[in-house]
Amino acid sequence: MDNRIPLIQSMLQKKSCLCIGLDVEVDLLPTALKQSEDPVFEFNRQIIEATLPMAVAYKLNTAFYECLGAKGWETLEKTIRYIGNRALTIADAKRGDIGNTAKAYANTFFQFLNADALTVSPYMGIDSLQPFLDYPNKWTIALGLTSNPGAANIQMQKLSSGDFLFEAAMKTMAACAGPEQLMFVVGATRPAELKSLQQRFPEYFFLIPGVGAQGGTLSEVLKAMGPNPKALINASRSIIYAGSGQDFAKMAQISAQKMQNEMADYF
Repeated sequence: MDNRIPLIQSMLQKKSCLCIGLDVEVDLLPTALKQSEDPVFEFNRQIIEATLPMAVAYKLNTAFYECLGAKGWETLEKTIRYIGNRALTIADAKRGDIGNTAKAYANTFFQFLNADALTVSPYMGIDSLQPFLDYPNKWTIALGLTSNPGAANIQMQKLSSGDFLFEAAMKTMAACAGPEQLMFVVGATRPAELKSLQQRFPEYFFLIPGVGAQGGTLSEVLKAMGPNPKALINASRSIIYAGSGQDFAKMAQISAQKMQNEMADYF
């Protein structure tokens, strides 16, 4: 199964490659929602309904749900189920382990939570990715080059081959898994490297975090990726916290629409 086909169809229909990060912090929820039975889910629900015409994917960073204990896991599951097949659901968990542990992680996110995609760390080797790749109808999204300054500490170390470590890692992964189910994380704060990697791995989709609050610029990312970008460009805080009052969903819609308008020129 080529997981790219339905994703590309959604992107062409919406003229968008927008991925919205539902990284919800309880302290930042609008006051009016805090009396709800499940305030985080109600926040997510209203954000989703307001932005679905512009978004092709939603990314849920599991840390913001795990820190809420059992209730957070329930909210995570409810949110993924609520989105359903209307957009791609990404569990941003950055899991990385081997053997039965990796199989358990794959089962948790792909079967129990039924997420469409999961972020993983590849630095324990290809065998740590295989249990996720064993689900052909799911996306495995491996860390390539991240947007944080600390990426220079390890990922950007130069090897004797002339490649940076992240380039060698991506090349190794691409040799073992095709673009129909493997995607790479590449940070929006590195547009020059993004363009180079797009040319080197033209058939692979990139999940691109870092636009907005982290300092990445949408226009630079779009220029780097070119027409019909094989990309999911993620924005979190700049959309979901565009407003803090009762009109928070409307403000999120306006912010998402602004990004989609800029993306539309590339489709």
